[in-house]
Amino acid sequence: MKLHPTPLAGMHEIELTPTGDARGRFTRLFCEREFADIRPGLHFTQVNFSETRGRGIVRGLHYQTPPAMEAKLIRCLRGRVFDVAVDLRAGSPTFLHWHAMELGGDNDRAVFIPEGFAHGFQTLSDEADLLYMHTAPWTPECEAGIRHDDPRLAIAWPLPATGLSTRDLGYAHIGDGFEGWRP
Repeated sequence: MKLHPTPLAGMHEIELTPTGDARGRFTRLFCEREFADIRPGLHFTQVNFSETRGRGIVRGLHYQTPPAMEAKLIRCLRGRVFDVAVDLRAGSPTFLHWHAMELGGDNDRAVFIPEGFAHGFQTLSDEADLLYMHTAPWTPECEAGIRHDDPRLAIAWPLPATGLSTRDLGYAHIGDGFEGWRP
């Protein structure tokens, strides 16, 4: 497992190193010792599984506000997605910048997204299954989001956005007065 920093501080692309033989493969998805350099004592409290059916579908951009902000470790188990994180941290030098990477069931990559980021993805295949590990439990009263097509972000989604939920379409664009969140 190799952790590579991205242009957004605290966010890392994870290069997984499976081992295998004629019977199949084994892949370590998380190791506290290997994450200690970037996040000592990292502890996950919730694991979620997402299934999306349909190419071009966008889910997100979601985040939780204080006091329930969360970091996420995300791995695509089947299919392919364009995975996006947006820095919403107050005072961050990359405030409102985004970074994307392609995750796939066959590319042995994952992403670690720290607290204070919004997250979303677009399916690049007809089916995509994602595994999420969270450092905080889902807290409905702290759930929030921003529009996938916010002009201030100008995210370059690779396909036309389809299949957006009513909830995701109801999120507002980032206002001029938004100063971000402090993890």
